[in-house]
Order: sequence, then structure tokens, then C-alpha cells
Amino acid sequence: MNILIPIITMATIAFILSAGLFFAYRKLRVEVDPRLQEIAEALPQANCGACGFAGCQALAEALLAGKAETNACPVGGNEVAQRLATILGVESAMVTKKVARLHCRGTHEAAPSKSQYFGVGTCLAAHLIGGYKFCTYGCLHLGDCVRSCPFDAMRLGDDGLPVIDEQKCTGCGKCVDACPRNLLELHPIERNIFVFCRSKDRPAVARKVCKNACIACNICVRACPEAIIMEDNLARIVDWKKIPAEKLPAIEKCPTGAIGRLKKEKELLEKKEFRAET
Repeated sequence: MNILIPIITMATIAFILSAGLFFAYRKLRVEVDPRLQEIAEALPQANCGACGFAGCQALAEALLAGKAETNACPVGGNEVAQRLATILGVESAMVTKKVARLHCRGTHEAAPSKSQYFGVGTCLAAHLIGGYKFCTYGCLHLGDCVRSCPFDAMRLGDDGLPVIDEQKCTGCGKCVDACPRNLLELHPIERNIFVFCRSKDRPAVARKVCKNACIACNICVRACPEAIIMEDNLARIVDWKKIPAEKLPAIEKCPTGAIGRLKKEKELLEKKEFRAET
């Protein structure tokens, strides 16, 4: 009898607590939209943050709440955007493919070093002490951008500059954030003309520290003033879509090659490599 009393008491307490939890669950439970898991599974689960949200799960919740567009995921592209639109029952928004582009031609040869660097092997560390090259605006060749890429879309070339694989690049922007000198930007893949320099040094200084630097000669500005301006000793393309094809040869008369077509350069390089192989 002495044993039964505590057993009955404990059983009663357990029953009361269980009943309380059951009614609390019924009262406080949140209904989960079954589409949430379907949306999450449709996303690439890269969790790169390129969409502006903390990860794919956060984007899935935002899509379901109407706080994000179906083209928010640059990694998934149009295929994922279409899948999301189908799940949500809305019209699919097109994804404009963007890739990282480097605004520097400061190779080992073109931009000489003023000293040998023995510090921490990162661009950020070298930048904090002013760098080891005479040009204080150019690439430091230490590969922070390459290490930041979660898609293996970048590598350091023999000339010290990062090489971008446009097929693998998803436009996540990790490399853009990693570069302490803001030399990388995301651009539509169809864009083909750029200013490959960030130096704001006076022309005489810029030319001395890098053979490929913009020297503010204004040749490109005179060739296409409606789309190119000169600002702080540096050419700036205001609107690349306003540059007509017939003006490209005049723009590319730049004596240092600081402005021009990216894909033209690639084609010339490919032809050079082909001739070398044959």
C-alpha cells in the first residue's frame, strides 16, 4: 500500500503534465506550408548568401512569404527560377547571369614590387600595411578571392592575376567581398568592355608604377563622350550599352590597354596559345 500511493501520485502528475503539453501544442502549434520543403529542395543548397538571405532555407521562407522573387537565386539560374515559379503558382522571372570581372591588369611584369613581402599570405594582411607593390590600387596576387570562391571558379594565373572561369562562376559575390581593393565586380556576362584599372594616381605616377594603368589621356572619352567620362584621373564607363560597336576601335587606341574588350583579349590569347601548340 505504501508503494502504491507514490506510484499513483506520479502517474497522476505525469498525466496532468502530458495533458497540459497536448493542449499547449494544439493551441500554439504553427501550421507549416507543405510547399516550404518543396521550395527548399528546389534550391541548390549552396548557402552562399548571393540571394541576400542567410542561406537557402531562409530564401525558401522568404519566397513563401512573398518577400523574394523567383529569380533571387543566381546560382540556380533560370532552371531553378522556373521550378520555384511552378511551385508557387506565379510567373517566372528571368535570371540575368552575372559573373565576376577583374578591374586590374597589374601583372608581375607590368606592376613591379617595391619590396619582398614576408607577412601573412593574404591580400587583406598585405593591404593593411600598404601592400608591397608600387601601385597602391592594384592586385596583390595573394589569392583571397580564389580561396573565397565556393564553386572553384577562380585560380591564380602565372602572371599573378586571378583567372575567372565564367562557366563555373555563379555570381555569388564572395570574391567581390574578399578583395580588399575592390578590384572585382559582378557584371552581366554579355558585357564585353571594361576599364581594367582602379588607379587614381596622377598620370605620371600611374604610368611609372604600372605599365597597364590608366593615364587619363582622354582618348576613350573623346571617342565616346556619351558613355565614358574621366573622374579622379581614371576613365569610367557610365553606360556600357551606349557604346556602339563602331567606336570600339577608337576606344581601344588606349596606349596602355587600360580600357577595351575583355573577350577580344581572350580571343587573341587563345589564338596565341593555338599558334604556340602548332
